[in-house]
Amino acid sequence: MSELRYRQVHLDFHTSEYIPYVANNFVAEEFVETLKKAHVNSITCFARCHHGWLYYPSKNRPDLIHPNLENKNLLLEQIEGCHKNNIKVPIYTTVQWDGYISAHHPEWLSIDENGEFINSQKVPEPHFYYTICLNSNYRQYFKDHLQDIIDVVKSENIDGFFMDILFKVDCNCENCFKQMRLKGLNTESKKDRIYYSTIMLDEFKEEISDFINSRVPNTGIFYNSSHVGPESKKGLDSYTHLELESLPSGGWGYDHFPATMRYSRGLGKDVIGMTGKFHTYWGDFHSLKNKAALEFECFNMLALGAGCSIGDQLHPNGQLSNAAYELIGSVYGKVKEVEKYCVNTKPLSEIGVLTPEEFYAPGDHNLGIHPSLIGAVRMLQELSYQFDIIDSHMDFDKYKLIILPDVINYSPGLEQKLNNYANNGGKVIGTYESLIVKNNKEINLYGNVYVGDSKYDREFVLPNDVIGKDLYKEEYVMYLKGVEIKSVESEVLMQTVKPYFNREGRTFCSHQHAPSSKEYGYPAVTKHHNVIYLSHPIFKIYRKNCPTWCKFMMKDAIENLLGDKLIQHNGPSTLLTSLNEDKETREKVLHVLHYITEKRSEDIYTIEDIIPLHNTEFKVFTGDKKVRSVKKLPELTEVNYSVEEHYISFMIDKIEGHLMLLID
Repeated sequence: MSELRYRQVHLDFHTSEYIPYVANNFVAEEFVETLKKAHVNSITCFARCHHGWLYYPSKNRPDLIHPNLENKNLLLEQIEGCHKNNIKVPIYTTVQWDGYISAHHPEWLSIDENGEFINSQKVPEPHFYYTICLNSNYRQYFKDHLQDIIDVVKSENIDGFFMDILFKVDCNCENCFKQMRLKGLNTESKKDRIYYSTIMLDEFKEEISDFINSRVPNTGIFYNSSHVGPESKKGLDSYTHLELESLPSGGWGYDHFPATMRYSRGLGKDVIGMTGKFHTYWGDFHSLKNKAALEFECFNMLALGAGCSIGDQLHPNGQLSNAAYELIGSVYGKVKEVEKYCVNTKPLSEIGVLTPEEFYAPGDHNLGIHPSLIGAVRMLQELSYQFDIIDSHMDFDKYKLIILPDVINYSPGLEQKLNNYANNGGKVIGTYESLIVKNNKEINLYGNVYVGDSKYDREFVLPNDVIGKDLYKEEYVMYLKGVEIKSVESEVLMQTVKPYFNREGRTFCSHQHAPSSKEYGYPAVTKHHNVIYLSHPIFKIYRKNCPTWCKFMMKDAIENLLGDKLIQHNGPSTLLTSLNEDKETREKVLHVLHYITEKRSEDIYTIEDIIPLHNTEFKVFTGDKKVRSVKKLPELTEVNYSVEEHYISFMIDKIEGHLMLLID
């Protein structure tokens, strides 16, 4: 079983020096009792905040203890009280944001090409968002700070370190330039500067992890950059586990976590998902997330193979909010009942989706989810396929089908790997510019020759009995420009239809695009042995405009290649499914979630209502395995099922939010 706790709280405590009587109402026993009632079994507490203040009796820098901290032993009492009740307390400290450092050591700050301090959040003052350069003398300052925590807290009391804010940044300071020159990098190239910052971050993490491990063996170590992706792989040895910060209402949105988790779970580390109890973003004092939203976010973590962490912020007076922990407890009580069915499982996936993030050119810090990947994740979730997000270096043979969404760059190595995979019976779907060499007129993996970009900004596709089987047999518009191809060795499964003309110069018609000219254009969908190609950015179109015909086209393309689908149901597209398997017993755990995100506000999506589903039929692929029972969790009530060839079928009379089924 994983050593990670599955019911965590991340307790922010960024507290201004202009607030008086800090922690004056903190009582350790009350603090712990509140956590216990909320079923919390791990809570990340603060040694140092973004303002630069300390919350423990520092020996090294007593001058940096928060000037108005009434209880100088705050962190120590939090740890002691929690440990007495089997609650872990990883220790939080900030890395690259620190208001005190910004004010007193500007020589340690990262600077841009104009010599200005880099504000990574791009918000006006007052703030603590100037980014610290880890190549400065600050590195020793940070190690001294860690040593101070270890000396005061004592290694035997330390469950782990959560080190926050480590961003790649376009730093133009002389310290970075010196190291770049030693590595043969061009200091005048922004691409090289940002590339170097990723090298420097990995070197820093390795140094700090070695420092911690030599003093606190076997403790948890995590570095938070607000995102985990292919770039994270190089430095993974410095981490003991991963925590995926992803507050849907805080800028990440509801698309970030499933895409990031479906990739992260393939990296060989235990993973915790992290949302917040806030209605919006961190620091949103005296707000509460809708209960349905918090349920979905936590249960989706379990469904995709992660533990749960909920972000909160302790009031400056040191008292936890009763309302917040009643809310958290209402969800964590349910998590506690089912977590034993989640901690030792692996996902069962039939499809691997290559991530465009692997091919990003170095750029500024961002959350990293390409629109084409968002479209693919949404589409496959809505179609109830079981899938992982992968990079080109991962094992393709784990999957029946590999999908290349829209913008996967060409490389000879990837082409050869896909050819080998397809020759051994694997199936491939590529779309738009994926694995296309624009200056190469030779026959490609798809059995086609690339001609060039389409002449039309918007054209049409014509459904038939192979692709678009359930659509009306007339033209459907494709909202983004495709590419023109020539079928050479492939079979044409669907045609494009030309418009009369583009909307340009003197030619236009009505409010948007011209209608169909009824004249065929180039192929829209082709098939070459086990490989299907779609010539439009179908996933980006789905992300941008969500036309159902694009989803129907992809559904037909997948069904054309794949045989048995792992999960089938007759519910709506808002019903999400995840199928996992216990690594030891091989029992399967099916998660079913039905929560609907809405954008009722101008700024954020949220979930307020749980809309029950009734009499929903499921089919689960079991192959040649004999099923002994199907039971609802956690109550273990039997569900009647029938056997149909390689499937079991059963009906669930009511699904209200989250349902788990144990298939033995």
